Amino acid sequence: MGATAGALIRASHPGPTAAVTALAVLLASVWDAAPPTIVLIGVAALTGQLTVGWSNDLIDRDRDRRSARSDKPLATGALAAADVRAAIATAGVVTTATSLSLGARPGIAHLVLVAAGWAYNLGLKRTLVSWLPYAVCFGGLPAVVSLAAGRGWAPVWTVAAGALLGTGAHLVNAVPDLADDRRTGVRGLPHRLGARRSIDVATVLLLAGTVVTLVAPVGGIDTIAIIALAACAGLLVAGRVAPGRGPFRAAVGIALVDVVALLVRG
Repeated sequence: MGATAGALIRASHPGPTAAVTALAVLLASVWDAAPPTIVLIGVAALTGQLTVGWSNDLIDRDRDRRSARSDKPLATGALAAADVRAAIATAGVVTTATSLSLGARPGIAHLVLVAAGWAYNLGLKRTLVSWLPYAVCFGGLPAVVSLAAGRGWAPVWTVAAGALLGTGAHLVNAVPDLADDRRTGVRGLPHRLGARRSIDVATVLLLAGTVVTLVAPVGGIDTIAIIALAACAGLLVAGRVAPGRGPFRAAVGIALVDVVALLVRG
């Protein structure tokens, strides 16, 4: 049982899952959601991301075997497909229930975001619009949280900033796997751009999303914006020279810095 639980955690893409959950909870705090609502938002985000992460590894298990991915429990046989299917079903029920408990509009909106993640796994990752699910999910997250917090639709700039950050995150997340992906038939936007251009374009998108997030709320530059911009610039530099998933971790860090800056501003 313990081995299966550990393998399920590894197959869930725990880093991105935890990051998206943290972003949702932080945004709920920014918009003064009631504590029970924050809990529901966190559970809905977590379980929704779990279904996306598990389905990704389940759908790609044959590709991962051909690429000898030792970090994928389904590919190595450390995790049974039946266990993953059961986990997906359980998480799917929970995310549907908690999402709809937030209200019809935020609930349906969140389930649309989860569906976008599944659409990426089921085939969009192989196309020129591989970036679109990331843009929809990151851009739509502020809208879901704002609706759930009772504030109506989120400001347009939050959606734009989220879409920019999400697209940038997609580009850098794909870079370490470009060679394996090409051998197994995946030809998304990062594969067509190549590693160097993907990182360059991602840098521009991440900076643009950060500037929008830090400047739009106050109509200019303040002390918090300067500090946050410096932190994000440092993360960008560190991410560009870091190996493996370093650039993606930097992208996630930038999104978290942006949301924390909003929270500090109140």
